[in-house]
Amino acid sequence: MKTETNQRIRPQVIAAVIATGLMSFSGVIVETAMNITFPTLMKEFNVTTSIVQWLTTGYLLTVAIIVPLSSALKTRFRTKSLFITANLLFLTGLILDAVAPIFPILLLGRIIQGCGTGIALPLMFNIIIDQVPSSKIGMMMGIGTLITAVAPAIGPTFGGVVVASLGWRFVFIILVPLLVISLVTGIKTIEQKRPTQAIRFDPLSVLLIAATFIGFILGFSNMGATRFMSLSVAGALVVGVIGLMGLIYRSLHITQPIIDLRVLGNVAFAAHVFVFFALQLISLGMSFILPNYMQLVNDATATIAGLVVLPGAALGAVMSPISGRIFDRWGAKKPLLTGSTIVFIGLVLFTSFALNVSNGLILTIYVFYMFGIGLIFGNVMTNGLSTLKNEQQADGNAILNTIQQFAGAVGTSIVSTIIGASQLSKNGNQADLTAIGSRHALLVLTILMAVTFMVLVYAINQAAKQKKIA
Repeated sequence: MKTETNQRIRPQVIAAVIATGLMSFSGVIVETAMNITFPTLMKEFNVTTSIVQWLTTGYLLTVAIIVPLSSALKTRFRTKSLFITANLLFLTGLILDAVAPIFPILLLGRIIQGCGTGIALPLMFNIIIDQVPSSKIGMMMGIGTLITAVAPAIGPTFGGVVVASLGWRFVFIILVPLLVISLVTGIKTIEQKRPTQAIRFDPLSVLLIAATFIGFILGFSNMGATRFMSLSVAGALVVGVIGLMGLIYRSLHITQPIIDLRVLGNVAFAAHVFVFFALQLISLGMSFILPNYMQLVNDATATIAGLVVLPGAALGAVMSPISGRIFDRWGAKKPLLTGSTIVFIGLVLFTSFALNVSNGLILTIYVFYMFGIGLIFGNVMTNGLSTLKNEQQADGNAILNTIQQFAGAVGTSIVSTIIGASQLSKNGNQADLTAIGSRHALLVLTILMAVTFMVLVYAINQAAKQKKIA
């Protein structure tokens, strides 16, 4: 049995988590702030909406391709070396974007930032898994989730204020000192707890990962803009499916897979992965529906829409470490089932009032809804990873972080397609059609949450059985 002293988290470990977390925070805040800058960038660089959107799409594709490699990178290279590489890549991308004279340089900077973020995102959780005492993991996973969850809450407001007062280049310039602080802190505090191994990277697996996420993300991203049976939608999705099937086959038939998909044979972990995917899809779908509704139906400005969702987003972020402490003290069942019930009720309320819901009511329900999300999100990761053996947790972490990136693209695409289909109807004005489309999208998310709740109950029971056997 560990003593109380051994159960304390050393300040050096906390500093290492903060150092890696600052990189993840910077990656997410730039991603969410960039959307505000698009109209300005279109004028300055004389590019269209479809071209400027590549600043986000290219970044997300890069992150989605790099994150699955995290388990192999962790095994092959020292943690501090990975951290320094990620930080310097991100700094290079920020500086390139801050001085970019032409659009291709701006896009190159975003892709380089994506490489840094792709390495950084799993790194923070790997440090927590390896170096935090088991009785404190829930709380620290919550803090890790908080760091990345605060960024989307303040990103749009940050982007709007900076662009209006200083100019779009300062979105990147302001983050440079933050990355320097992260770099210095990480160099001083990150330790190596597990020996590295000289494993071989399988080029075919890397190619299949790229094909999978390029196909799926492009296919889902284009779904709302063009017909399904087109090369950019159906064709891209076919590429994604072929890539995924090839990756699964390759992972099961080589001795050192880049990401070991055999961990999904653990039914308890696989169920948690589904829940995590569904929650992320629902959350990103909601973050598209609500600002869109307030601007097109309630005639609010983008700033007002951002401020209305800010309290709920902030509460969800703050709840992450609190819910982690609840997990450490009382286990997974109470926070996960309570939180999922709250989320389901919130979705039912949004769906019921969707045809006519004021900004004030949106604020109230969203705060309630995000309280539930805050109880669930980090704890799903923690409980899912607890079902795996120590040597499997890096692969489990890579899968969860990869799923998180993919779910965001899927969630936004599904709800935008549903709302877009309603807006194309001739039976009403844009505001009414948007409200109808939003109700349909919310109904889909509500049904998905009902299914997720049932899977979550099964996942919790399976995880409990595994712990009893162990």
